Amino acid sequence: MFALQGSILTDLGLLCNASGMSRSIISRVEIREFSFEVANLGLSGGGGVRELSGGTPGGALEYARGQTATLTRYAVVIESGDGCRGEYVTHYVGTKSAMAQSQMLAPTLIGRDAEAREGLYDDMKRELRQYDHMGHGPIDIALWDLAGKKYGVSVSRLLGGYRQRLRAYASTYHGDRNGGLDSKEAFADFALQCREIGYRAYKIHGWHEGNAREEAECLLHVRSAVGDSMDIMVDYACELRTLADAIYVGHACDDARCFWYEDPFRDSGTSAHAHRLLREKIRTPLLQTEHVRGVEPKADFVLAGGTDFLRSDPEYDMGITGAMKIAHLAEALGIDCEIHAPGPAHRAVMSAMRNTNFYEVALVGPDCPNSIPPVYSCGYSDQLDCIEPDGTVPVPSGPGLGVVYDWGYIVKNTTQVTEFT
Repeated sequence: MFALQGSILTDLGLLCNASGMSRSIISRVEIREFSFEVANLGLSGGGGVRELSGGTPGGALEYARGQTATLTRYAVVIESGDGCRGEYVTHYVGTKSAMAQSQMLAPTLIGRDAEAREGLYDDMKRELRQYDHMGHGPIDIALWDLAGKKYGVSVSRLLGGYRQRLRAYASTYHGDRNGGLDSKEAFADFALQCREIGYRAYKIHGWHEGNAREEAECLLHVRSAVGDSMDIMVDYACELRTLADAIYVGHACDDARCFWYEDPFRDSGTSAHAHRLLREKIRTPLLQTEHVRGVEPKADFVLAGGTDFLRSDPEYDMGITGAMKIAHLAEALGIDCEIHAPGPAHRAVMSAMRNTNFYEVALVGPDCPNSIPPVYSCGYSDQLDCIEPDGTVPVPSGPGLGVVYDWGYIVKNTTQVTEFT
């Protein structure tokens, strides 16, 4: 769906002038922050129109009829002396703290070979060893985009991708008290709406209060409403207060035949010991390590018995390079690896993975948009209606990430530009 003809790409200046044998030495890196507005969303807890200048991730947003949230994200552009260009616009990783890390890393790229991604990955990982690594991913993704455009193939093809379509699930906003997903009935009605347009899987993000009984009742009510027609997952984003609460809701997960149970309680999703204890008490598979960064600590987590499935995200986990390492770790251990959040890089990674099940269309609600920036001019979308009737989304097949960014929109809404040469 997103493949583009070579002549169009040439007109847009997206293909580089180099032959495939030349070296692409990085000559310029640009970090560009921009803002955009989303309707019917506000910061959790209410309070009128909010400017979320920190680039607040979607988990801090909730339905708020009539309000408008102003969000910020940032774009990375990498150019080489032979005319190649790689681009990436952030989704959920696009916070000010992550942008600061990207700005910290950008100068170290100048004069380096853009295709030496393994060496760049290793150097950037060490450079951020005292930080959380969140600014690493967008740079690595832009490097993959550059390589794909240089050779005129998709990143999916560079990775050996074989899936052309991905089964998807609708991943809800957190519950609210504002007339959106404000009750178990509302969550069930939205599940049925999602099923009607093609989704065969549905993930519940609960309320921020962490009321174990309310969460269990909601989950069981949704299962009763959809019957066996949908797979159901739950992600409490570390809301439940205690291990006991997590066990209580875990038994409801068992009764509801949940596909997985994710980040249940307030250890922040980082204690392998606590989650091993939880696994011993319930039958539902645990999906952990969204909040554990990189391949080595994820290996420690799973080998310590803390999870059944691994979580990975090319934005969060040091790029496409890092995400593929995690996928291969999971494959070597015989377990599944689920990709967190949506985006063209995420689809490319999933296309090359055997051991994964669903693409996450996040975050969605019955009367509000996904908070991903509207920066695509090629028809690409991760909004609720991106699903096909067969329950899948396509993998972009054009050069690089396979998408075309609307740079006119990005430039018009720019709030800050940092350039390194």
